[in-house]
Amino acid sequence: QVQLVESGGGLVQPEGSLRLSCAASGSIFSIYNMGWYRQAPGKQRELVAWISTGGNTRYADSVKGRFTISRDNAKRTVYLQMNTLKAEDTAVYYCNAAITTGEIMGRYWGQGTQVTVSS
Repeated sequence: QVQLVESGGGLVQPEGSLRLSCAASGSIFSIYNMGWYRQAPGKQRELVAWISTGGNTRYADSVKGRFTISRDNAKRTVYLQMNTLKAEDTAVYYCNAAITTGEIMGRYWGQGTQVTVSS
């Protein structure tokens, strides 16, 4: 089995920073693309940032210049550094990864971590 476990969420004031982490564990053969999504109350889940195995990245327009995604392949971990946070960044943040276990590739989700931006 594969598990993705997020950490680092919490309550932060506007203009503050948080760093999210997501560690993969289990019977993993390879990890490919990894990403962060978020879902605010009453809204659909949306892509925040994505990173390939080679380090290519993509960001939602709303977070460009403020968020940075990175990964440590040896630790099987993806990070999301969030700076200059705004109230509209409040959401549950989910980690997602494309992982092969043997010959089977699947997309896996973490349980989510709450980020609340409020004064």
